[in-house]
Amino acid sequence: MESKEKSQKNFQPDRILSYFQEEWRILAAVTISGLIYNIGLLAGPWFEGKMAGCLADILGDKAEFRDMLTLAVSYALVIAIVQIARYLKRLYVRRFANNVNRQMKQILYGTLVHKSRQELNQEATGSVMTKAILDVDDCVEGMRKFTTEFFDTGVALAAYAGMLLYYDWRLALLGMLFTPFSYLLAEKMKTIVQRTSAEYKVQAGALSTATLDRASNAVTYRVYGCEQERQKAYEQHLTQYERAAVKANIWSSAMQPLYRTISLTGVLFILYFGGRNVLGTGWTAWDIAAFTTFLSCFTKLAVKSSSAAKLFNAVHKAQVSWKRIKPLMQQEKASHKISIQKPSLLEVSDLAFTSPDGTRIYENIEFSAKPGQIIGVTGAVACGKSTLGKTFLCESPYEGSIRFGGKELQQMTPEQRTGIVGYLGHDPELFDDTVKNNILLGEQNTDVKQYLKAVCLDLEVSSMKQGADTVVGNGGVRLSGGQAQRLALARTLCHAKPLLILDDPFSALDRATERQVFDHLKELAADSIVILLSHRLYLFPELDQIVWMENGHGRTGTHKELMQSQPEYAKLYLEQEGGAKA
Repeated sequence: MESKEKSQKNFQPDRILSYFQEEWRILAAVTISGLIYNIGLLAGPWFEGKMAGCLADILGDKAEFRDMLTLAVSYALVIAIVQIARYLKRLYVRRFANNVNRQMKQILYGTLVHKSRQELNQEATGSVMTKAILDVDDCVEGMRKFTTEFFDTGVALAAYAGMLLYYDWRLALLGMLFTPFSYLLAEKMKTIVQRTSAEYKVQAGALSTATLDRASNAVTYRVYGCEQERQKAYEQHLTQYERAAVKANIWSSAMQPLYRTISLTGVLFILYFGGRNVLGTGWTAWDIAAFTTFLSCFTKLAVKSSSAAKLFNAVHKAQVSWKRIKPLMQQEKASHKISIQKPSLLEVSDLAFTSPDGTRIYENIEFSAKPGQIIGVTGAVACGKSTLGKTFLCESPYEGSIRFGGKELQQMTPEQRTGIVGYLGHDPELFDDTVKNNILLGEQNTDVKQYLKAVCLDLEVSSMKQGADTVVGNGGVRLSGGQAQRLALARTLCHAKPLLILDDPFSALDRATERQVFDHLKELAADSIVILLSHRLYLFPELDQIVWMENGHGRTGTHKELMQSQPEYAKLYLEQEGGAKA
């Protein structure tokens, strides 16, 4: 247990070597089985030479059929042992690759989910998906091939080379003279392989983004007759992707025959000088069995050499993927149990926010609130009220001050803020899970009925065939807009925090339902401060304070005060109320 914790502590996710060190037990099994397999491969050429010699002796009446049978049975037994070792080696190599793939994706996903929306939005969704899936797979595939070829090529080459040197070291060196040229050529291909692979990854990300766009906005394109234009744009992305994929595959795979041809060039010397050895005029005296063994061994060495050259290209390709995901491979901090903070005073003073592009969204926001109070935030379209709500999440730095319980919000740790702020965005963000699980999020011993009733969704859920166990689909696709909105609100109330930010939670509800939900909200959040962002002002006369946002500035007061001091607020309220006076 201690060794495992020590290993995790020393683990560095942005270093490839750490993944090999983490899987040392599996790699040990790979090493043992790999050595047995690759050294056992030498038995093939040896037995082939012996059987060729035995056949010649049988034809010359110097041996009998039973001698050949003994060799054949022995050969079969040795090959069986070698193939078992090969199976075990491949099994453990695959386990190694699967473990590394899982670990890399866990680390990468952990990094992505802790990034702010702003950081994620700086990169196209398709590119993020490509990094999270394709790049990890390609990187792990390069590690798998390296592990495999280290034995299947490295150890085998050493064994074959040793055997060739044993039979005739001069001819062995002459025959292997061309092998390094295939390695040099593969290394020279590094730049073009990496360039074409990088372009392929870029086009794969662009295609993924275009695919998501077509799927997400299909109805809009259809309604406005833009399908043909989007189809043409999509086909352009597809064409560029195909071209990039073809180029990448050609330069990483199509060079294999050339590598093999270069490696096999030495066979010309073996045929000539090996023949002289058999005739007794060469460097070493050979019989037919020795010549056959040497030629078979060299042929296998040449084939393995071409595989080693191809491995260089696979590693170059994996390097591109690793370079793309390395910045995201960060060790996850040990998660601390979230402790819900006690209700306390909220003080907002001189609050302002500027977007990353330098645009000033709002300024001069000031108000304070006690537990149990509801603060309304409203204004014209695009006045910045949703941005104000997200400011409390501290995903981006703000100016001014937000103090909860006397402590500055953006100076707290993420765990502390999570124990204070509850947030319901404009989009419900439901999971492809049951109604119950979408509300509880793993909580045990909690009854969802009170929360479904609080958002007036209990009767509708009970009428579903599976009740609270009904799966709502990805994003709540099987629910209506109002149902999805209320389900998300039920989840927020179930996990109530001292400060609740609700962005337009009633926009899809009729007034009667809105009134009921609002009354239940006041009961369940009686100890919380609620900041209600809304463009519907029906309930605003009942709120404790209201922040009116106009032209980037905020004005705070009660409904009555704003009706008198802010003409635009009064106009908006009266328009919604059909001209009735407050």
